[in-house]
Amino acid sequence: MKTNRAVRSPGGLSVRLDVRTLVVVVLLLAAALAASVVLIGTGDFEIPAADVLRTLFGEGSASQEFIVNELRLPRVLVGLLVGASLGLGGALFQAISRNPLGSPDVLGLGQGATAGALTMIVLFSGGATQVTLGALLGGLVTGLGIYLLAWKQGVHGYRLVLVGIGMSAIVTAINGYLLTRADIVDAARAVVWMTGSLDGRDWNQVWPLLALCAVLVPLVLANGRGLRMMEMGDDISYALGVRVERVRMLLLVAAVLLTAAATAAAGPVSFVALTAPQLARRLTRSPGPNLLPSLCMGAALLVTADWVSQRAFGADQLPVGVVTGVLGGVYLLWLLVTERKAGRI
Repeated sequence: MKTNRAVRSPGGLSVRLDVRTLVVVVLLLAAALAASVVLIGTGDFEIPAADVLRTLFGEGSASQEFIVNELRLPRVLVGLLVGASLGLGGALFQAISRNPLGSPDVLGLGQGATAGALTMIVLFSGGATQVTLGALLGGLVTGLGIYLLAWKQGVHGYRLVLVGIGMSAIVTAINGYLLTRADIVDAARAVVWMTGSLDGRDWNQVWPLLALCAVLVPLVLANGRGLRMMEMGDDISYALGVRVERVRMLLLVAAVLLTAAATAAAGPVSFVALTAPQLARRLTRSPGPNLLPSLCMGAALLVTADWVSQRAFGADQLPVGVVTGVLGGVYLLWLLVTERKAGRI
């Protein structure tokens, strides 16, 4: 059965459409939106899904309007945007490094953002805005350091992963030192942030992340063809007219910004960037970076994990990063067992 079809416009423009990938994207979007509606209705004051939808369209009661639009909707939107950013950023890193372990979790970008946040918390007793800016700056500085250290007549995947692992170890040590400098109150606050949490998120976190995604997501998708070509090797990509280093640097910067912004908004939520692209690829059965499916998978994973954390353990009792860590660890163990049975490791 063919899953690729060519669609030709009246003007003569031809676009190849992967039907299976399109179906997967639609289903993942539907799953993410359905989980979001259920999550908005979850809490001490339960709201049925039908009432949530009516409230979102402006037909709820005054109390429902306040609970949905002011308290719960911003948290869910941050979860969707953070998950989408991590999923897309992870797909970019894995495609550029040509390594399924080449994710922000392994390369140290999350740890770098954590170092920036801890610096603000421990050394300057900064508020939410200062911590967010510190995390964003820490992620950007770490990404720049990895890029410069990995550069040698271009950036190649194997060297990028090795440098990232080394950088991750260094920044993790810095984070441990910063925690030893903190008093008990700041240390407790820092540990909660380091776990990854959506608790207390409001519209102040939604708008900057939404603006960044509105700029970066179309830019990344527009360069998806070049990224797909680069997976065949630099020489073939050059022969096909792809400006390899320009595309690679542009997408690396976009991946660092997406990861740093997501970490700044919700803390270093683990394993979403690592597992979302791989799960998306298994569903689409399509080679290449699978950028849009990875974005949708990341959003669906994070809001579902947040619902599990609230439904199973009560609101605000378990940070979402704990749930993603457990689910990601189980997935990796399953993947290792599967690969071993197949004789590939």
